[in-house]
Amino acid sequence: MSQPPNKPVILFDGVCNFCNSSVNFVIDRDKNKKFLFAALQSEAGKKLLKEYNIPFKEIPDSVVLIQDNKAYQKSSAALKIAWGLGGLWSMLYAFIIIPSFIRDFFYELIAKYRYKLFGKKESCRMPDPEIRTRFLG
Repeated sequence: MSQPPNKPVILFDGVCNFCNSSVNFVIDRDKNKKFLFAALQSEAGKKLLKEYNIPFKEIPDSVVLIQDNKAYQKSSAALKIAWGLGGLWSMLYAFIIIPSFIRDFFYELIAKYRYKLFGKKESCRMPDPEIRTRFLG
């Protein structure tokens, strides 16, 4: 399964409230509908993980951005997504100069406690019909 040309795909933890809020945040600010989405737990998400040799975890610990036939994870994915949103959000990309092991330390800290801090759902989100076309699978 390959993504449509020129469409970056954001893979996210579909049962995580924080992750779903982050997806909603991107959808609301992605005026050009640049990004597509798939839950990591979905068949489409699992196929992309396999295609890019990223092991599937029962409890995902990273957002994944598939863009230009490359996979980005953790803070690198988040910063590339911010860049893709344009406007003031793209200024966050300046943090890319910080070594990834430092950025990812803070990313992993939030990821570790996200269920405790923000809760989780029993199933993946179901987008409304208007947004559904931007979700794979």
